[in-house]
Amino acid sequence: MTTPARRPPRRGLFTLVLSVSLSAAPLAPAQPPDRGVWNGRKAAVALTYDDGLNVHLDKVVPALDSAGLKGTFYLTASREGVRSRIADWRAVAANGHELGNHTLFHPCTAVADGRDYRDWVLPEYDLDNYTLKRVVDEIRMANTMLEAIDGRRTRTIAYPCNDRDVKGASYVPLIRGDLAGGRGGTSPNDIDTVDVFGIGAVGVDDGLTAGQLIDMVKAAVDSGRLLVFCFHGVGGEHRTNVALGTHEELVRYLKSRERDIWVAPLVDIAAFISRHQTHSRH
Repeated sequence: MTTPARRPPRRGLFTLVLSVSLSAAPLAPAQPPDRGVWNGRKAAVALTYDDGLNVHLDKVVPALDSAGLKGTFYLTASREGVRSRIADWRAVAANGHELGNHTLFHPCTAVADGRDYRDWVLPEYDLDNYTLKRVVDEIRMANTMLEAIDGRRTRTIAYPCNDRDVKGASYVPLIRGDLAGGRGGTSPNDIDTVDVFGIGAVGVDDGLTAGQLIDMVKAAVDSGRLLVFCFHGVGGEHRTNVALGTHEELVRYLKSRERDIWVAPLVDIAAFISRHQTHSRH
């Protein structure tokens, strides 16, 4: 008998489509996204909050967490809002926020450059009555307390009142080995040139609208810089205060621009800057 010729197996639709696709001309590769130097984004923003206030725990942290954003909370260790709510601050740190150093007693120069803070800076905590050793010892002790709360050994500092001198001598060189960076400066935060121990910030109060804050963010994106906001009261609890709705509008805007803006704790941004500058020098 003659064996009939074997018929080729039928190919399913998926196999047919696959073979046609493979034989067609290759597609042009997708264009890479417009990436910037800030961890792949065009700009960086740090949301920082000073003094360890109850409103930070009760209002700010929930707003940031709902948007998936992380901030930096600068704690003055002696303040009631820190001492009485250590467990809450520990939970904040465990959720990815930074607990920054704002010293033990918030020492400032009471009278300087046309300002007069004697209504709230006690003589005991006037930097004019300090020594370099005392302020450095207090900063290191605040670091120890913060480590006891969050278990971390790396953090940044916010210089109280932006004061860094004791009788004309800066204490910053003495603490560079203790911290990752410091907030307090006026120079533009360019990634190639900014000193991580002199990172500039914008103080936020009710004199600024949400629109103005958002315009600052847009300008940071256009210039490719780091923008740091410094908040105190948010919806109350401090003489330097911003409305809760203004803060929430800024947070919503930042969330909407995640593709362009890296929002992170300042300790992470300072470490990124340091690595970038080290790499650029080699």
